[in-house]
Amino acid sequence: MEKAAEGLNAGEIGPDMASAHGGFLPIAPGERIATLDFIRGLAVMGILAANIVAFGQPFVAYMYPAGFIGETGDPGGWMWIAQFVLIDGKMRGLFTLLFGAGLYLFMERAWASGATRKLQAWRLTLLMLFGMAHFFFIWPGDILFYYGLFGLVALACVTWPVKQQFAVGLTTYLFGAIVYCVMLSMPFLIADTSLGESASFAEAQVGLTEGIDQALAQGEVPNAAIIAGDYGALVAHRFAEQWSEQLSNSVIFALETIPLMLLGMALYRMGFFSGGFDPAKMRRWGWAGVLVGASGYLAAGLVAQAYGFSYYATLAALVAWTPVPQLLMVVGMAALLVVYAPSATGWLGDRVRAAGRAAFSNYLGTSLVMMVVFHGWGLGLFGQLNRPQLYIVVVLAWVLMLAWSKPWLDRFRYGPLEWLWRCLTYRRVFPLRK
Repeated sequence: MEKAAEGLNAGEIGPDMASAHGGFLPIAPGERIATLDFIRGLAVMGILAANIVAFGQPFVAYMYPAGFIGETGDPGGWMWIAQFVLIDGKMRGLFTLLFGAGLYLFMERAWASGATRKLQAWRLTLLMLFGMAHFFFIWPGDILFYYGLFGLVALACVTWPVKQQFAVGLTTYLFGAIVYCVMLSMPFLIADTSLGESASFAEAQVGLTEGIDQALAQGEVPNAAIIAGDYGALVAHRFAEQWSEQLSNSVIFALETIPLMLLGMALYRMGFFSGGFDPAKMRRWGWAGVLVGASGYLAAGLVAQAYGFSYYATLAALVAWTPVPQLLMVVGMAALLVVYAPSATGWLGDRVRAAGRAAFSNYLGTSLVMMVVFHGWGLGLFGQLNRPQLYIVVVLAWVLMLAWSKPWLDRFRYGPLEWLWRCLTYRRVFPLRK
């Protein structure tokens, strides 16, 4: 699933840091890169739009419309395609670019004070612990664990020359795109095309069909626990049956996440996020990346639609066929946001930036709110809403996110979880109220 934290506010250092950590000083309000806050805000809002189906319906329904309980409310699957083209993968990609940029931004200030990478490594370890708590006790779509884990890998590369970071990041990403395409196109070809009818693949086709039933069956216990409001049974199931998922899924995420972190580092060092590129070229190449990438996504979505949004067609569309379009759209969207964000100076722009400053709190807080909305001990709406109704929940959650973030930050130095993370990082209690 799509989300992050360390990279979202990694450039901020807590007050009184000079005395506690060898000369570290807090970032003053004027020193913040406002563009990064704006992109974070939009990304954390978009994350919910990407994940809402997995919150309100069985987890498998995130990609597979037949996994819905009841009707999808999406005749022809055009809403699935719209989300696929505009949201899926893009928000995660933006977060990951920012994560890489934030890693380097933090280290710049650490090096300026004579510090080393140890503090950053400890922060990333804490992020993994936050992710594990999120996974087991709140929602299994967590990616904070992966960001912490892969951030440690990226941290080992933080001293590389910028050209090396960019080249290795891009090369590794394209290698991963080939791996994903080969690995996940074959199941589609065997299960859904005439290739599977040949004697050579008949047995494999049967196994793939059984795999769909197994994937649906895996959700029966947690889905029943959510509907019944049996939180204890839900958590017990995650510890007993899902404990290894974060480690096994690391293999899937690695070839996307680590390269994007390296690219985020390199782009930050090149001045991409701070006005170091020509705005006219940023606009031109940004729109080109978005439009070309969206065309690739649309083509993949139409193939999935032509095959009735089958399990393996949607899996291939989400993972196998779109890594390159994803990269084009993510970098293109980032470029456009860098160019256009400074003009977003009204009340809405300010609130989006505030949501970005409290992105960690908003990300985990959204998961808690969705528990209240969908679990049986709350409003009990799990499996009750179709796709368009779920999008109404998204809009209401956006209103809540924008409503609380700015008033809170007008009174306090950090978001609640940002403050907690900071205190744990430096093993001391920092003042929260301004």
